[in-house]
Formats: sequence, C-alpha cells, structure tokens
Amino acid sequence: MAVTEETRTRDEQRLAEMGYKQDLNRSWSGFQNFAISFTIISVLAGCFTTYYQAWNNGGPIAISWGWPLISAFILIIAFCMSELVSAYPTAGGIYWWASKLGGPAWGWFTGWFNLLGLIAIVASVDYFAGQFMATIFGLYGLNVLGVNFGDSKHLLGETFLLFVIILGLHVILNIRGSHLVARLNGISVWWHVLGVAVIVAVLIIVPDRHASAKFVFTEHINNSGFSGGMLWFYVLPLGFLLTQYTITGFDASAHISEETHGAEDSAPKGVWRSVFYSAVIGYIVLMAITFAAGDAKAVNDGGGTVFAVFKSAMGTGWVEFVLIIALVGQLFCGMSCMTSASRMMYAFSRDGAVPGWRIWSRVNEKRIPFNAVMAVAVLALILTLPALKGNKDGVTVAFTAVVSIGVIGLYIAYVIPIWLRWRMGDKFQPGPWNLGSKYKWMNIVAVLEVIIVVVIYFNMPFSPKGVPWASDFQWSLFNYTPVVTGGVFIAVGLWWLVSARHTFTGPRHTIQEIDQEIGAPPPLAEAP
Repeated sequence: MAVTEETRTRDEQRLAEMGYKQDLNRSWSGFQNFAISFTIISVLAGCFTTYYQAWNNGGPIAISWGWPLISAFILIIAFCMSELVSAYPTAGGIYWWASKLGGPAWGWFTGWFNLLGLIAIVASVDYFAGQFMATIFGLYGLNVLGVNFGDSKHLLGETFLLFVIILGLHVILNIRGSHLVARLNGISVWWHVLGVAVIVAVLIIVPDRHASAKFVFTEHINNSGFSGGMLWFYVLPLGFLLTQYTITGFDASAHISEETHGAEDSAPKGVWRSVFYSAVIGYIVLMAITFAAGDAKAVNDGGGTVFAVFKSAMGTGWVEFVLIIALVGQLFCGMSCMTSASRMMYAFSRDGAVPGWRIWSRVNEKRIPFNAVMAVAVLALILTLPALKGNKDGVTVAFTAVVSIGVIGLYIAYVIPIWLRWRMGDKFQPGPWNLGSKYKWMNIVAVLEVIIVVVIYFNMPFSPKGVPWASDFQWSLFNYTPVVTGGVFIAVGLWWLVSARHTFTGPRHTIQEIDQEIGAPPPLAEAP
C-alpha cells in the first residue's frame, strides 16, 4: 500500500514532539512491523528449542494446558503494551514509556532490564540454532576441516563454533541495511506459516504410532529430579518457561516504530497481533509434536527434546527434513532479534544511558546503528560462554539460565511501564489505539502474572542438584539467572545512586539538545 505524504509528515511530526529527529530510515510497512515481532517470537524457534523444558517439568499437560493458559496472560500484556506504543511510537520503546510515566529512575532500570533481556534472547536463539545445525550435520555425518559432527566428542565446542558463525551472519545482514532486514522479515512470516503447515502434516502422516488424546491432555511427567509432591506447585510452573520464552520479544514492533509508516496505529497492531497469531500457530505445532510422541519412554530417554520425539517417530530422512525447516525459521528469528536489540541499544545510548553512548548512538551512511549492532553481538557472545561448560554427560544444562535471563529481563521491562500507566490512571493521554477503561484490570493482571510466573519461578533451581546448599550440588546444574539479573540490578542501582542520577534525565527533550551533545553542526540560518 502506498504511503501518503500526510502519513510521512505525521510520523516525523509526532517523533519531533517526543524530542527526536528522523535519523533512522522510515521504510517499514505495517505488515513488516508485525513481521519482525512475529519472527522474533518464532514458533519454529522457541517451541522446538525449549520443548524439553515443558516435557521434563510437567509433561504433556504443561504443553496442552500450559501453553493456552500462559498465552492468554501474555496476550493481555501485549494489549497493555500496544496502548503504550500507540501513545509513544519511538525506538526507545519501553524505557521511554517508563521515563515519561514515572521519571528518569524508572526509565533507567527499565532500560537496563530491557537491554539485558534482548541481548540474552539474541544469545539463546543463535545458540539453539547452532545446536539444531550441529544435530543436522551430525545426522548427515558431516566432517569439515577436521571438525567431525558425526561424533559427540567435541559437541559443545562444535556447537559454540556454529553459534559464532551464525552470530556473525546476523551481524552482516543487519549492517547491510534496514530495508533488507524488513524484506527478509516479510519472507520469514510466510516461511513460519507454511513451514508449520508442512511440519504438522508430516507429524500427522508419517509416524506409525501416535499418542492418545488421554495421554496428551491428562498425562504428567516429572523428570526434574524434584519429588512428586512438588509437581503442581513447583515443577509444573518451571515447564511454563516453554511458553513464556517462545512468546517474547514482541517489543520489537515498538523499537522499529521510528522506521515504520503510520507508527501510531501500525506498531500497536504489530505487538498484539504477533502474540495472538503466534499463540494459535504455536499451539497447533506443539500439539502435533506431542501427539507424535507415541513412545514416551524413548522421549524420556532422549531428554524430552524434539530430537527425541522425531527420532522415535520417524526415519532419519524425515527428521532431517523437519529440522531444516525449523533451523531456517530460527535463523530468521536470530536476525530479527539482533535488529531489535541493536535499536534498543542505539536509542538508550542516544539518551546518554550507556557507557560510551556517543559511539553506540551513531548511525552510518546507510542510517544503520552499526556500532550498536557490533556491541550487541560481542555482549551476546560473552553471555554465552558458559555454554562451553557441560555436565558429566556433556550437556550444557546451565545454558537454560540464559533463556531465563532473557525472559526475566524482558518481562520485567514490559510490566514496569504497564504498572506506571495504571498508576497514572485517567491522566494518561492515550494514542489512537487504546484500551479504554479496560486498562484498569488488564494492567494489574499483567503485572501479577510476571511477578508470580517469571520473577519467582524462573529464578529458582531447575534441578535439586542445582540447589547451592545441597550435598550433591553441581555447578553445571546451577541456575545462574539470579546472579546475572541480581548483579545487573545491583550494579546499575549503585551506578544510579553514585553518578547516573545526576546525568541521566530520561529521554532527551529537544532535537537541539541531542545535536549539541553529539556535536552535530547547527542548522543553517534561514535567509532574511
């Protein structure tokens, strides 16, 4: 659909009202804005890579009942965020909202949790893609330059190598141009829709045996190591990480709002629609996978992963076919995660919040925040280093913590401005897309869900041997999520008290202020 001059003018006028000039290239359509969040959610990534978490912590009921239950709560969170992005369509997104609604301190902490979460999501998506790629290469018995994927002797090192290569690929795609990423996101939507349809058809037709409906909707499994008495109040909620991790990153529609035409209306629709369609499509593919788990013992012996489900249900050729479809979706997902994280770092730096902000807030001749892209890649690489350490079976169990870090960082950042909007009440000035009076209960439900499910449970040990005071404690099973998230909170809190509260005043208020800080030349005076 053609973009009118009136729309372009309104977009730039609204951005100027919020204190910014149009530095980024506004070339994204409403569909492409939706596409980036839909791609980051990526049911071909989250549903496939963290399936084991639900299977081992609750079993089929954590999937058949847990997915729609948690999805409904996440959709409420998305509705609340949609109202905010309609009112404030800026690349800073979440921390910008928190600053405006609560003040600089709220914006400071929100921004850092958001940035931490986005970097962790980049790390986890690209690492899981490396795992899938290593598995596919292993099925083909690939041996390249002495790197033998056909055995498992150096699996962790080989997976990490592939992770680094994938991370580099996503850097290259992101620095080539915003328009290229937008086009690839459009392709990604159809790949996810058609890919899921093909996979579901394969899982229905090819396996000789399927699980019963009774098994899928009533069976519970506890492979966590915790006692059976802890299933309902402790173990099962840990299985909700599958849903909460998969349906995240939809703040990307907000971060790309400065590059989207008609952002006041397109960006909020991108947020909630990406969640809704991902929830529906994700449930379909998860049901297909779980019904294909006709040999529950084989799946349990294989760690509850989708690899175990597919290998127990189909021949190697079909397994390779399904995994390749999923891998391509994951590559699309990682590319979009990098875009979202780099835009957040660019925007947060533009307001002087990140050390060396003058470097990270620059855009190159293609109007791409090149330095911010590189910084996100390096930080994601550092965060993933624990994946090189495995347990006695050579499994990097501790990397599940990176998934939790991403979920906790993002969802805390999501609900801080939602809480502040509720606190403001009718003083809040909504944009064209708003909740009306329904915000009064939706905001509270959103905050409570994140506190109970995300903050409390995902900071807990995932294994009894990961409890620090246990006699058989193993560092490889330790959930280091509270160490990272708590450490970041303490560090940025002390930083705020010592110096940042004197220098960070929230989002810049005028275009001239930004130009003066960066050292941009003043505008030419008009001729008399």
